[in-house]
Amino acid sequence: MLGTGFDIQGGITSVQKLIIEAHVGKVARCKNGEPRHLKIQHVPTIVRGSALQNVMIYVKSIQHLCWKILRQEVDIIHVHFAERGSTLRKSILIAIGLLFRKSIVLHAHGATYQEFYDRLPKILQATIAFLFGQCSHTIVLSHSWRDYYISKLHLNPDRVTVLYNPVSVPPAIPDRSGRKRLKFVFLGRIGKRGGPLDLAKSLISFPKQDKGAFDLIEAFAQLPAADLQHVELILAGNGDLESAQRLIAKFNLTANISVLEWLDPQQRDELLATADAFVLPSYNEGLPMSMLEAMAWGLPAIVTPVGGIPEVVRHNRNGLLVEPGNQPQLIQAMQQLINNEALRLSLGRAARHSVEHLDINNYINSLANLYATVTSKSQDLDRSMPSNEII
Repeated sequence: MLGTGFDIQGGITSVQKLIIEAHVGKVARCKNGEPRHLKIQHVPTIVRGSALQNVMIYVKSIQHLCWKILRQEVDIIHVHFAERGSTLRKSILIAIGLLFRKSIVLHAHGATYQEFYDRLPKILQATIAFLFGQCSHTIVLSHSWRDYYISKLHLNPDRVTVLYNPVSVPPAIPDRSGRKRLKFVFLGRIGKRGGPLDLAKSLISFPKQDKGAFDLIEAFAQLPAADLQHVELILAGNGDLESAQRLIAKFNLTANISVLEWLDPQQRDELLATADAFVLPSYNEGLPMSMLEAMAWGLPAIVTPVGGIPEVVRHNRNGLLVEPGNQPQLIQAMQQLINNEALRLSLGRAARHSVEHLDINNYINSLANLYATVTSKSQDLDRSMPSNEII
């Protein structure tokens, strides 16, 4: 499994960790009924660190992949990718896997992949589409993303599968009725996503992802004074925390809004257990892990209909949908949850119910079945593959 290092903050890392933690002991079965035990090894292609350190990490991942292939210890190469440098790095690794005729499962993430791909030079678009088209299978996060990859990169529809992101569903959730002061929570990058690759704008214009944190602060500041007396907002994540603090001070809301750094899973769960609602007014998304985690904790979500979100959240059924950048809608949605406890609690219960089937234990079974299908097809072409390891 090739992807981000576990020290990198973000949804891809969360998905990888859940898979690695849950796969132990799972069994996939080939078409002939033969049991196939999973052995997944995660290999980072990028970590938190300097550019030089990451060049070394990337070279090491290439060496490790080649060594495993030459020792015939690889059945499947599972590649997590997103936009920007992730696609450029993974394309080389994909080419290596294809050179050795290995089965490759792509796992598409990336909220701004459409904008990224459209801005690439035509030669890079053609190269990426060719490499992706040669892979055994592609996992996407929603049906809308499936339509995109099939139409834009001309992938074979029979080899593109929708797997919504997994989530660890807690066994029980707290009783949130009768609370006098409510807690709204935002989890994710604060401010627009940047990075060193933005220096390459002379060649490629990299899009930036915006989860709407500043929009949320501004909308929260416009709530009536009577509502502000009964609600607080907590923003937790990475990014431009200082600018967020300055904006909060500008609106004189330091008593109502707190900004925290990125939380580990235990801290995140502790926060979600004490929260009353989740807000993520993103401009672009794949399928946000933070939203699924909040819904699993029985929180109503105020989100935007972007990426795969509208396939999970139904307006007024298990959450509230607002258009990106629409401040009046965002304010109205927050007021609804502040002033209508019955609605808040019913949406929360429905939210939890709607993501229960995405529990990681169900997900790992689906992934195992996909692996078994891929290896079965590969064995039909080449019966000489002796091992059962997935990198």
